[in-house]
Amino acid sequence: MQVPYLPETAPFTPEQRAWLNDFFLQLALRSLERVSDSLTAEAQPSLPGGDDQASTEPSAPPRYDRKHPFPAHLLQSKRLTGEGSTKDIRHVIFSLEGSGLSYEVGDALGVYPENDPELVAALLTTLGYTGEEPVQLSSGSELPIREALLRHYELGTLPRPLLEAAAPSHELLPRLLDDSAALQDYLAGRDLLDLLHEAPAFRPDPTTLIKLLRPLAPRLYSISSSPRVHPEAVHLTVGVVRYNAHGRLRKGVCSTFLAERAALDQPVPVFIHSNPNFRLPDDPDTPIIMIGAGTGIAPFRAFLEEREVTGARGPNWLFFGERNRATDFLYRDELERWCKRGVLTRLDTAFSRDQAQKCYVQHRMLAQARTFYAWLEEGACVYVCGDATRMARDVEAALLTIIQQEGGHSEEAARAYLADLKKSRRYQRDVY
Repeated sequence: MQVPYLPETAPFTPEQRAWLNDFFLQLALRSLERVSDSLTAEAQPSLPGGDDQASTEPSAPPRYDRKHPFPAHLLQSKRLTGEGSTKDIRHVIFSLEGSGLSYEVGDALGVYPENDPELVAALLTTLGYTGEEPVQLSSGSELPIREALLRHYELGTLPRPLLEAAAPSHELLPRLLDDSAALQDYLAGRDLLDLLHEAPAFRPDPTTLIKLLRPLAPRLYSISSSPRVHPEAVHLTVGVVRYNAHGRLRKGVCSTFLAERAALDQPVPVFIHSNPNFRLPDDPDTPIIMIGAGTGIAPFRAFLEEREVTGARGPNWLFFGERNRATDFLYRDELERWCKRGVLTRLDTAFSRDQAQKCYVQHRMLAQARTFYAWLEEGACVYVCGDATRMARDVEAALLTIIQQEGGHSEEAARAYLADLKKSRRYQRDVY
């Protein structure tokens, strides 16, 4: 599961879409924090080997998790989208050799990124710091402020305590802090550097600044490989986030780290995030229908690898959507090979910009409504991966229409049918 983007058809400006994307990411990360009760709100990643390493015996192998991530070597960051594409989508591979980590298809990989050093340098200059000033992390470790900003703190989000501290030096913030809607509109696309430029008298000392920032959180990406096929590696499908706001180019922290700054064979702290609510059916003969747009194809590449290597006999149907067939047909060669070998029983694509009227995966579903419903009646499991705000919502609406139309159900009965699919784990979603 990676950071989503709002579709261009959403009724928002690019800056508002960017802020909403970050907002949804923070909600997901806070949810992850709540289920990880061993962590505090400001827990920092540490490489394995410390005194608190989770091992009961000196000879026991190290246990890597969110708090003690594994330093995985980056093996590949290859662009999937073609020349001329409006997107930069990468196939990223990490080595897990020697980690003892295991995962299942449907799981996600947590990645701890580094901030853009150019942004850090600009912040230090604006603040008047040398970069060598020592600061103490919540863990008790002491680092130069440059290192702390690079690896330990969020620079693209502005928490309320920071805004309140800057408000006396800012023309708009005193009023905006009492108007949540106006504040969110103001924050869209702004980062710490913007705040400092707009509040020139706000120049906290390094220790004070650190206390006002949020810890740098890991980013979660749906795994796009089967461990049976790649036992010592994990693959990701990463959409690189870049956009302009307030006169500056903005960059997604982790996506541009993996695309631009992380060197091949560089160790990057990672951990496995289990996703037990997004699993292939226990019976390998069960038909499956997979619906994904853009990087939402990631877990379905893993599903197909798994179904092929295990010899699962159930038919597999994929709906995939992107902008342009010529430049954005992710994993085209692999998908076409799976079609020829019979692993992928059906492939329906929706390339929204290849015709005058935009076409999305939900339209392809409706065009195949009769066959889709027949698969449901034969026991098929339905999987959806992608943007929760538009894509997943529209897909569910199409699914309800298919059930009502082809099954002769009332709207109420169609909703009950869908509820039964959810209850029996025949309708699973990995949305963000």
